[in-house]
Amino acid sequence: MAEPAPPPSPIGPPVAVVGLHGGHWFGPAAERALTEADVLVGAARQHEALTAARMPEASTAERVDLFGPLDRVIDLIAERRRRGQRVTMLASGDPGFFGIERLLVGRFGADVEVHPAPSAVALAFARARVHWDDAAVVSVHGRSLERALPHIVAAPKVAVLVSASTPPEAVGAALVDAGATHRQAVVCSRLGEPDESIVRTDLAGLAAGAFDPLSVLVLTSDAEPLATDAIVAWGRPISAYRHRAGMITRPEVRAAALSKLDLFGAAELWDVGAASGSVAIEAARLAPGCRVHAIERNPDDCARIRANAGRVAVTVVEGVAPAAFDGLPDPDRVFVGGGGIEVFRAASDRLRPSGVIAATFATVETAMAAVDQLGPTGELVQISVNRAVPVGPDATLRLDADNPVFLVWGQRG
Repeated sequence: MAEPAPPPSPIGPPVAVVGLHGGHWFGPAAERALTEADVLVGAARQHEALTAARMPEASTAERVDLFGPLDRVIDLIAERRRRGQRVTMLASGDPGFFGIERLLVGRFGADVEVHPAPSAVALAFARARVHWDDAAVVSVHGRSLERALPHIVAAPKVAVLVSASTPPEAVGAALVDAGATHRQAVVCSRLGEPDESIVRTDLAGLAAGAFDPLSVLVLTSDAEPLATDAIVAWGRPISAYRHRAGMITRPEVRAAALSKLDLFGAAELWDVGAASGSVAIEAARLAPGCRVHAIERNPDDCARIRANAGRVAVTVVEGVAPAAFDGLPDPDRVFVGGGGIEVFRAASDRLRPSGVIAATFATVETAMAAVDQLGPTGELVQISVNRAVPVGPDATLRLDADNPVFLVWGQRG
């Protein structure tokens, strides 16, 4: 008498995830994962693509369409594994690139076998005929366009993964409003499918169009990125910025103020009374994930800020503080370079809990009032800089004193 079969493993067979491109898989290992599967999990269009690819070996597998939240789908996979069934999940392109691999590995760990196809981003750059070893990739699929926008604006070459809630035209409209400098937009829709579409346009055409949300958007600029765009530097010389009659935070003061702002992890920063925008620009370079607003009332200075920023992601807000704060998201970092104690108080009142504010003042009385506003966290230093300048025909150096500046900083409780 034959012995009964052993019960299924409490863990079960590994889970396979196979990336598809136009219904095709890549490599013999991926084919085995499909043909040996007891259960195939994927979107209806992926099942249809496999059928169209004429894969009779997989026809006996149970086919499960994606449903509900992904956590429920992964629970189903876990339950089928406990039964001893071999589960293969279908994915688009490379499942490790903004794909399902993260969730599967997070749940099943080493019991996940990944068989990728070319990613949608690689295919999009190939269709656009643009090399992408120096490109950025930003996703607005399930993520906020508002938070992603500074990263898109700052990148001279970028792929944007869009979604039904944020289609290509929505990205285009936001880029036009932000004054982005990209010259070419390539909308790559339904890559690898029979109805694949490639549309080349500019930002205005992108904003005015209506595109398939199943797309990758490739944005490029004619100009190569400036060398300075990639430099992590602060306290840069005055000559690096356009300014109005010396209306600029001096490099040494700027460096000290940025150090007090503790930019790591900052999400929203205001530079109030921005003048040349030097603090805002250097903050944006130091903390590329931070959304930076340069608030300035002088229209000519606003134009200078935009010119100084170039492709650095800084939003210029033209208006008189504190009224100009209306409509801005609450900051977790603020630098006040102008406007006096009333502007300082209004800005500190808008700080998020545990936010940090720094400000420069010309008089000790105003600086002390700012310290009082901050309470126990308020701190104050005087910064005095003596700058070497040449004198006489033999260029002998002497020290020329800048006006002393009072730097105040502190944290909101």
